[in-house]
Amino acid sequence: MDNRSTIKVILADDHHLFRTGLKMILEASPNIEVVAEASSGEEAIQVAKDNKHDVVLLDVMMPGIGGYIATSRIKRACPDTKILIVTICNNDQFPSKLLQAGAAGYVTKGATQQEMVKAIKSVHTGQLYLSPEIANLLALKYLKDKGESPLDQLSERELQVALMISSGIKVLDISEMLHLSPKTVNSYRYRIFDKIGVANDVALTLMAMRYGLLDDAKQNTFETEDATS
Repeated sequence: MDNRSTIKVILADDHHLFRTGLKMILEASPNIEVVAEASSGEEAIQVAKDNKHDVVLLDVMMPGIGGYIATSRIKRACPDTKILIVTICNNDQFPSKLLQAGAAGYVTKGATQQEMVKAIKSVHTGQLYLSPEIANLLALKYLKDKGESPLDQLSERELQVALMISSGIKVLDISEMLHLSPKTVNSYRYRIFDKIGVANDVALTLMAMRYGLLDDAKQNTFETEDATS
């Protein structure tokens, strides 16, 4: 393999089996090398800092801070990094937020081997890459006159806290993870409630589910717990 033209890739996904399969697919392609792996947002940031790379393939729904905040932090730490989001989420909320955070592309886990390789090569050369279904969703989003997500009005920090609350993370844990006092986290929490017009964490979680900010596994867990409570 010609190292001068090799695209060095980091895989960040909390599903080991998916990473293993994707690594085999990518390394079977000429001039692509997987140099490191990560299973959480925090680990992805550290791995990106520690390894010379060109592209990070990043899942949105991972333990800890997740892919959305990881995208912003990786771009701050490694400005030249091209981040390609790879996820099961194919709604119109996350793509726009992730692109604003610095992602260079967005593909779903249903992409073919050929599309995945094409996406990596596209973002590596500085192009924006969106799967056709994602591009269509984004186009429809900007054509709509009504029905925008109330979550669009949240700041980056507010959205971060909202996602963590919706994922079931407790205020004390959020304060430790974000290096904020519990009082500050609760201030964000109530500001979020006011902005989007909800009364409590359950209503916030239901709204996050409605607009596709939680993956299917989390939604199923929440619905089961809610039904038995």
